[in-house]
Amino acid sequence: MAECGRVDSNTSHTMDKSITLPPDEIFRNLENAKRFAIDIGGSLTKLAYYSTVQHKVAKVRSFDHTAKAAAGDKLYEISMQEEVTARLHFIKFENAYIETCLDFIKDHLVNTETKVIKATGGGAHKFKELIERKLGLKVDKEDEMTCLIKGCNFVLKNIPHEAFVYAKHADSEFRFQTTNPDIFPYLLVNIGSGVSIVKVESEDKFERIGGSSIGGGTFWGLGALLTKTKRFDELLQLASKGQHASVDMLVKDIYGGSYGYLGLTGDLIASSFGKSATADKDFSKEDMAKSLLHMISNDIGQLACLYAKLHNLSRVYFGGFFIRGHPVTMHTITYSINFFTKGEVQALFLRHEGYLGTIGAFLKGAEEDNPNQYSWGENYAGSSGLMSVSPDMNPMQRARSGTFDMLEMDRLERQLVNLPLLQDPSSYIPDTVDLTEDALAREYWLYCFEEALDGVVKRAVASQPDMPEAALRAEKFRQKYRHKLQTLRQQPFAYGSLTVRSLLDTREHCLNEFNFPDPYSKIKQRENDIALKYYQKAVKSLDELSWEEKQFALVQGVLAGNVFDWGAKAVSDVLESDPEFGFEEAKRQLEERPWLVDSYDQWLERLKGPPHKCALFFVDNSGVDIILGVMPFVRELLSRGTEVVLASNSGPALNDVTNGELQILTERIAAMDPVIEAGLREDRLLLVQSGSSSPCLDLSRLDKVLAMVVRERQTDLVIIEGMGRAIHTNYYAMLSCESLKMAVIKNSWLADRLGGKLFSVVFKYEVPAGKPNKDCGAFSPS
Repeated sequence: MAECGRVDSNTSHTMDKSITLPPDEIFRNLENAKRFAIDIGGSLTKLAYYSTVQHKVAKVRSFDHTAKAAAGDKLYEISMQEEVTARLHFIKFENAYIETCLDFIKDHLVNTETKVIKATGGGAHKFKELIERKLGLKVDKEDEMTCLIKGCNFVLKNIPHEAFVYAKHADSEFRFQTTNPDIFPYLLVNIGSGVSIVKVESEDKFERIGGSSIGGGTFWGLGALLTKTKRFDELLQLASKGQHASVDMLVKDIYGGSYGYLGLTGDLIASSFGKSATADKDFSKEDMAKSLLHMISNDIGQLACLYAKLHNLSRVYFGGFFIRGHPVTMHTITYSINFFTKGEVQALFLRHEGYLGTIGAFLKGAEEDNPNQYSWGENYAGSSGLMSVSPDMNPMQRARSGTFDMLEMDRLERQLVNLPLLQDPSSYIPDTVDLTEDALAREYWLYCFEEALDGVVKRAVASQPDMPEAALRAEKFRQKYRHKLQTLRQQPFAYGSLTVRSLLDTREHCLNEFNFPDPYSKIKQRENDIALKYYQKAVKSLDELSWEEKQFALVQGVLAGNVFDWGAKAVSDVLESDPEFGFEEAKRQLEERPWLVDSYDQWLERLKGPPHKCALFFVDNSGVDIILGVMPFVRELLSRGTEVVLASNSGPALNDVTNGELQILTERIAAMDPVIEAGLREDRLLLVQSGSSSPCLDLSRLDKVLAMVVRERQTDLVIIEGMGRAIHTNYYAMLSCESLKMAVIKNSWLADRLGGKLFSVVFKYEVPAGKPNKDCGAFSPS
């Protein structure tokens, strides 16, 4: 985070010109900026721009194997290619620095496709001439409320864990909400100088249904009169230290205790500032500020409740400069909403509330690019994250004037949607453990990822032996990711719920940032080559077994294959020290039955019944896992008459097999195996991208094409394999069809947490409640 220094209070919108803003930190990729938008409020400026980002991607291409392959021939070649993707940049800074920032943009802007900058906010008129003069762009003002709604819709759809409930006294003060696929309708209460209450029914249909003149400006104005404090943030700081009961008249001050008949507790405010009329004493600034904050917040809360009830809405989002992440404000509004609705309506706040206007203004200016036709993802490597402003948690937080807050979003190649087989998409939570709430687990995993950093750096450098500058880039990656870990140790809620998945994804984002798109590419290539040599032998030995022995051997094969995971330290240490560690050794590492979670007997009974129509299989690692574990299992499903959809990562993550690699592997296996060949030829075996580039799996953000295939094929079995996909995520996922979750626990701490030991087995076969038994063969769920 770059510091720009303080501006002298007597200087108007200028600052020390000697201070340099580092482009790699603040206005990243500015030379490729195409389009701008700006939202200028009373004290903060929010700037948005769209750019194209050039970065390296690892591509695989099959060699020609028509001629007899030589013993040392590789299966495929890996090449590093340049790819261009779209990125949205959002930067927030104090108005005091607007001139320096505009100068910086002007100096570094190479070209832009547009001669117009979309602008919104009260300050857009005030700074219109300055912007046009500095940037040479015509300022085109957009309606503030329209921009606000467009921005709100955008973040709710594209950023998981955008909305949160604030719980002041809980272990985790921020409780993030899962992304609801249907965000409409909702109520937006925007608290600026006054209050606007807007009912939002669809992307373009919204209506201002009410408001109040008693808002943030009222708090600021009355606060200034009462305390002689002119700065808004200072007023809130005073309120955070005050005791409102010194000024407010409570129920117990009137009745000597609670008023049970009306259900009013003694601590409830009966009259705001009620004591100031009769008490012959001076009241502290802190107490008056706290009383005033309660009065304004309670009034807004009750007003919001009445409108929510009137329009039958249960989701109310609060935004505007009055909120700005201040814990005291969020707490009082939350308390008010809970009190007046008895918990029926939720007060929700937004991580990126400050950017809504500028996002909306940008979208208005970019309609020809159809930004709403794509899915976008937050780039953790280039985003600041939500900061705590709780005075007792971080007293210096409010004093970070001059720093820049950033949000970056990357356009994803494909549109992401829910898996149609989720039983209840609105209650689906991908992650098994929320590290924001589990302090012990949080400390362990943060330590784990920090300890693994040296190994990741070493792997990244080794993956690019022909690039002498790789070591320097890897060191920059180390610094960036370590800084992210340190931030998360202090502020676990910075990017929403902190989970093992988000830690892995942040690491992948940081690796990509410094052009390490696939550090495990060479390892995957070598392991795929070796595993293919054993495929026919493995299949032959399976076919020699009795039916019942074969079913167990197939499951054991998937589990043993899953041991080969470079993402697990216990395994990577073995693979590093013993490259000959093989499939049979992995089988011997597995625990004996009964397993830690063991539904195998029920699965076996189910297999005695009719075949499934179609199985969706989310696969995991390259090499032994996919070739000797998954493919024989898939072969058996095909032989039973079940269609199979293999879903693999769209982009690389650790040693997970990507769709590009899987296409080549399956083609080679088909050349050796008539069952796989027939499956491909008859369109009964499909390879589809999942839309993910993560070692974990979010079933609410999958490739739209995959969702379409799942529907068309009438999929009735979902198989999820691997520790990342079936334990760190989706362990509790409820599906509307049969599911099989298989994994080997390759982390001793996690195994201990789950009551097992290293290499314990999870084999979880689930049938949704109410599913007819005839579909399940002999198995009747208990």
